[in-house]
Amino acid sequence: MLCQLSINNFAIVRFLELDFKPGMTSITGETGAGKSIAIDALGLCLGNRADASTVRPGATKAEVSARFSLNDIPIAKRWLEDNDLDLESECILRRTIGSDGRSRAYINGNPVPLSQAKNLGQLLIGIHGQHAHHAMLKSEHQLTLLDSYANHKMILDSVATGYQRCKLIEKELKALQLSQHERIARKQLLQYQVEELDEFSLTPGEFEEIEAEHKKLANGTALVEACKNELFILQDNDEGSVESLINAGITQAQELESYDPQLKNVVSMLNEALIQVQESSSELESYLTGLELDPQHFAYLEQRLTKTMQLARKHHVNASELATHHHKLKQELLSLDSDEEALDDLRQQVEASRESYLVHAKKLSQSRIRYAKELDRQVTQSIHELSMPKGKFTISVDFNPELSSPNGCDCIEFLVTTNPGQPLQPLSKVASGGELSRIGLGIQVITAKKVSTPTLIFDEVDVGISGPTAAVVGRMLRKLGESTQVLCVTHLPQVAGNGHQHMFVNKKTKSGKTETSMMSLNKDQRVEELARLLGGDKITNNTLANAKELLRI
Repeated sequence: MLCQLSINNFAIVRFLELDFKPGMTSITGETGAGKSIAIDALGLCLGNRADASTVRPGATKAEVSARFSLNDIPIAKRWLEDNDLDLESECILRRTIGSDGRSRAYINGNPVPLSQAKNLGQLLIGIHGQHAHHAMLKSEHQLTLLDSYANHKMILDSVATGYQRCKLIEKELKALQLSQHERIARKQLLQYQVEELDEFSLTPGEFEEIEAEHKKLANGTALVEACKNELFILQDNDEGSVESLINAGITQAQELESYDPQLKNVVSMLNEALIQVQESSSELESYLTGLELDPQHFAYLEQRLTKTMQLARKHHVNASELATHHHKLKQELLSLDSDEEALDDLRQQVEASRESYLVHAKKLSQSRIRYAKELDRQVTQSIHELSMPKGKFTISVDFNPELSSPNGCDCIEFLVTTNPGQPLQPLSKVASGGELSRIGLGIQVITAKKVSTPTLIFDEVDVGISGPTAAVVGRMLRKLGESTQVLCVTHLPQVAGNGHQHMFVNKKTKSGKTETSMMSLNKDQRVEELARLLGGDKITNNTLANAKELLRI
């Protein structure tokens, strides 16, 4: 419930602090006095857009603060808790707007994005404006009204979730299908390339091995001659091989060691050198024995090396990368095969998600039909009370799978007949301005009863209504105020007289400056204000008596 509203330097308000009570509060004032200023200021706390023009001339900033009791609003308490904002029995929404147009929003003293203020505001207050009945001519608004009355949010969420899932899977399927022709061409090329490389079957590291062996065999003759020459130098040269020279050196060193023991290491190192030379000679002999210069094997290596180079050039890779490239092509071919499987799987998923969506959409449609019948009876009864005794109201709910949307597959249309013998027709084609106002007001009051919002504001929704009809509207709003806090801006005494309390808006000009004020009226002041509404500026005994009668009623 809204407990208090404080306004500083907003529009033509310098300072205003208002305390609100449960029940229905009537708000009246002269034309142009600014009866809706409090509603506009409250809208800023709830996240409405603002600009520098809302700041009172001469002030640096405007500030609006609204305090709410959360005792009977568990959903708002949960929201504050989920968003890590201070949770107490009361909640304060504050908004500041600078003269430069910049604004800031606060919840319980914490700076928040404007979107958060909007989200919380929707849980605290519902505002019905004077032009709401015109919006009611639109099919989408009619659907919103019916869903608000039905309050089947869980079903709506299921339908919206199912719709988004359908669209997501359909998008994936479409993306795959759009590239199907390219995939087919790519697959054909890959199949040819992989088959060619499979047939050649080059293994990782094989190219390096072939290249090394080919080089060895290509230089086989020179290799044999060089090895024999090396053996001749090491051990076969009778005149002075390396081995014989080292042996001679060892003998000489041993003789020197006998003269001086410090030369012992020289003998040891020469012995080690001799062993190394002998092992090198043995290694060369073994190598020459095992060296086979097979012309046929050389021809095989030549052919394989040439083919490797040709395929590498064909695939624009280095010969050493051909085996890796072959593996990559095979993996890509496998992935294309899996894409075909994914297409089939996605087609099945699209069908399954569509069926699931339609199940939820049909459930939603059945719920709408049920509550539409309930709303039909109540709105028809309401328009009978609002001076349309022969009127009839019906909501048409037409389920059409081709109209799938996040809101289901229903086409909603408000139908009405205002005179006996006339068929039901769309609201926009039948109702006059006054009739539309009455029907719209009846629907707003009825749907407001079903909405959990603890505070409802009706801003001159009684435009186009007068006389006995206005009295009925007043009684409707008063009855609504018995279960919900109602703030009603009105110019009709029959409506204002039904308020549990009454506030008066006044505008004064002093020293060239205009200022709006707002005050709560006592019983005597209410009588005078109702008399003014009944008779204009000239208040007579008759208008005073009529005003007292309105209050007694």
